[in-house]
Amino acid sequence: MDPRSEISDFLRSRRARVSPMDAGLPDDGRVRRVPGLRRDEVARLANMSVEYYTRLEQGRAQNPSPEVLEALAEALRLDRSERDHLMDLAARRPQRRRGPIAAQRVRPGLLLTLQSLEHVPAFIVGRRMDVLAQNRLAKAVLTDFEAKPAKQRNIARWSLLDPEAKERVVGWEAMARDNVAVLRYEAGKHPEDRQLADLVGELTLGCPEFTTWWSDHNVLRRTHGVKRYRHPVVGDLEFSYEVFALPDDPDQSLCVYSVEPGSTSAEALRLLDSWTAPGVRRS
Repeated sequence: MDPRSEISDFLRSRRARVSPMDAGLPDDGRVRRVPGLRRDEVARLANMSVEYYTRLEQGRAQNPSPEVLEALAEALRLDRSERDHLMDLAARRPQRRRGPIAAQRVRPGLLLTLQSLEHVPAFIVGRRMDVLAQNRLAKAVLTDFEAKPAKQRNIARWSLLDPEAKERVVGWEAMARDNVAVLRYEAGKHPEDRQLADLVGELTLGCPEFTTWWSDHNVLRRTHGVKRYRHPVVGDLEFSYEVFALPDDPDQSLCVYSVEPGSTSAEALRLLDSWTAPGVRRS
């Protein structure tokens, strides 16, 4: 991915999303050929010259200051994920040759912590949404990533290419769009990651919707939210999830699902816990 085109496409997509009314600008009577803000309006809102904003949008501005980027983020009404992504894109140097990145490893103590979470699904995610480890209930609710070949242990790949995901996930399209946005965020952080580039290529070829969603330039950093699944044995499950970044490796995070006590999901999860317990005979 060309760094100049990445920042150009991202800024254009964000200003197209903001209407003059949302930005508090008066109607100047000019005919608008495209939706959203014009370059001169973004520049005025961010208190910079049109010429400088144009260079930024074209990827020609060298080393913009954090203050300039924050002003631009305010003008374009960026959320936290989008602000971080803009900082990543603006900080890029001429792209280095892509090469393999060292494989991530999960600390033994963290694996013990994961396995101690016996009654809720939990798993550890690394770069490019690779699943590095998961506990028994996470395998039951999503899929057994550890049983797959190493290349296929990836949430985005599973959700977009595996037919099982469409049957298992309630609201598949929204979830799939979010996963593409997470990959976009990852691409901004790790433009040199050849495995991520290969994954994007595989998804482009294998998922008809991927190209459109990738071109939207939406970005997302997962922190918390709600997930819904339809399990073939116990039925519908609704979880609240929390994502905990690991201090010694910011590219790893622990994701834990929980259910509302006394809910139908809690009862279904209890049944699934019993059904998947070691030594239980299943019919």
